[in-house]
Amino acid sequence: MHGRSFVAVSVAGGLALVYAVLVPVACVAEDVATAEQPATPTGAATPSPSPAVPSPSPANAAPPVTPAPSQTEAAAPAADPVIAGIRSKLADAALRKGADPADLAALDTFYAGRSGPPVWVTPMGFSARAQATIDEIGKADDWGLSASAFQLPPAGILPKTVDDQAVAEIKLQLAVLKYARFARGGRVNPSSLSNILDLDPPIRDPKIVLAEISVSPDPGSYLQSLHPKHEQFQNLRRALLKARGGDGTSKPASERDIQKIVINMERWRWMPENLGKIYVQDNVPEYMLYVVKDGKVIHSDKIVVGLLRYATPVFSADMQSIVFNPEWTVPPTIVRENLMPNLRGGGWFGGSSILSEHGLKVKYNGRIVDAGSVNWSSVNMANIAFVQAPGPTNVLGKLKFVYPNKHMVYMHDTIKRGLFKPTMRAEGHNCIRMEKPSQLAQILLAEDKGWDTKKVQDLLDKGYDSAVNLDHPIPVHTTYFTAVADADGKVTSFPDVYALDGKLAPIVAGKAVASATTDDDADTPTGSVPAARSKPPKENVAGQIQGLFGD
Repeated sequence: MHGRSFVAVSVAGGLALVYAVLVPVACVAEDVATAEQPATPTGAATPSPSPAVPSPSPANAAPPVTPAPSQTEAAAPAADPVIAGIRSKLADAALRKGADPADLAALDTFYAGRSGPPVWVTPMGFSARAQATIDEIGKADDWGLSASAFQLPPAGILPKTVDDQAVAEIKLQLAVLKYARFARGGRVNPSSLSNILDLDPPIRDPKIVLAEISVSPDPGSYLQSLHPKHEQFQNLRRALLKARGGDGTSKPASERDIQKIVINMERWRWMPENLGKIYVQDNVPEYMLYVVKDGKVIHSDKIVVGLLRYATPVFSADMQSIVFNPEWTVPPTIVRENLMPNLRGGGWFGGSSILSEHGLKVKYNGRIVDAGSVNWSSVNMANIAFVQAPGPTNVLGKLKFVYPNKHMVYMHDTIKRGLFKPTMRAEGHNCIRMEKPSQLAQILLAEDKGWDTKKVQDLLDKGYDSAVNLDHPIPVHTTYFTAVADADGKVTSFPDVYALDGKLAPIVAGKAVASATTDDDADTPTGSVPAARSKPPKENVAGQIQGLFGD
């Protein structure tokens, strides 16, 4: 019994000792935990301290209810103080002024979802990555851009407050996004310069730019990678550095020559990133056609483009078919300007005689009708088409290359062989005529279908408005490059036939954007083919059509 009593007393004493030691420790821990809690915001209820030992709950008691997070807490994750400052500052009208709306929207989204540290700033200023980014944007002139276009914060800035850090981060991000947009051709909308420029620059989504550059180990190289990778763009850049004396071996060129290089670098920014494994390029100022396969020219040919008044549009589309010995449907502009005035007014050649003069038939709702049976003063022209049958006098010659587009432009043969003798070859309407169309057909059909020359020649001899659909559409790029460069930076220039260089020059120089104009509004450039400014008189209709269509 004594033994049991001793043991009980010892155990009790031990528990008392343990309790005496643990209670102060628990109190100290509770005091430390309480000291680490943030101060209660003004106006908030002070929570009651929890009891050290929870009271036992009845066996059937419901579990405590945890309050759901508010919608505000769910929308924006807990953020670094600078990130919170950025979210607030992005609403500042002064910071948003002049910025691209898409860039601002991307920044709002990016920082609303970011809880980590800022991308560029630290309490000690800009990070090394930020310094590299600022340095690269400062070299924008080497890439045909203008460094003065970017409002960069000072590289050595030492922000004193969280707000200062937030503003510095936003300014650098806006400069990054503007640089990315300009590198991809977003300096100006091409169609705002001329109605014939139907191009869609491959601008990178600013949300993607922010996501990519924020994790890039080398943001300077990332910015460089946004510029076009086309060989000709890189050649022109070498020419630009050489023209400015940046290669260390050349004397600086004239400002006019430098400007021409920069203008054509800008046009490359408007081109599709992927031109195609095999593609056709029609370069209007050069009056030349090229077939390029795997980056190498495998065929070239002379072309004739439209007069300034009927300028050949600049765009890209996929060739879908090649038509052998095609029927010709008169384009709307020729109907409107050359045929209808004569048909409705009688004119020198007695109304419908102009049609028989050129072998034109009238189709009403797709059916051939007698031109003399049509009341040309009241007929609905939407139901009328004028066509010319295949044959030796057909203005399209023996081949037509179709790449559907809103301009209703295509490439074709011609019976006017003398058009290819002059150096400058602009005549008639906007479709492109070529000197050696049969060679182009042979090359493209050999690539697409594996056809030999004999099969192509058989269709040339026997086909009658025979369309051959391509199994794999081939891109056709109608371009307007007034300067090209070789791998050594040697530049070759071509006439500014449609007076478009002068419209782009102020843009690349950082001046105001010009408004879009029609071709009739353009000034006739040096070396261009002047265009008539008014509709041809009725008494010259036959001569006009003869000049536009055939020999």
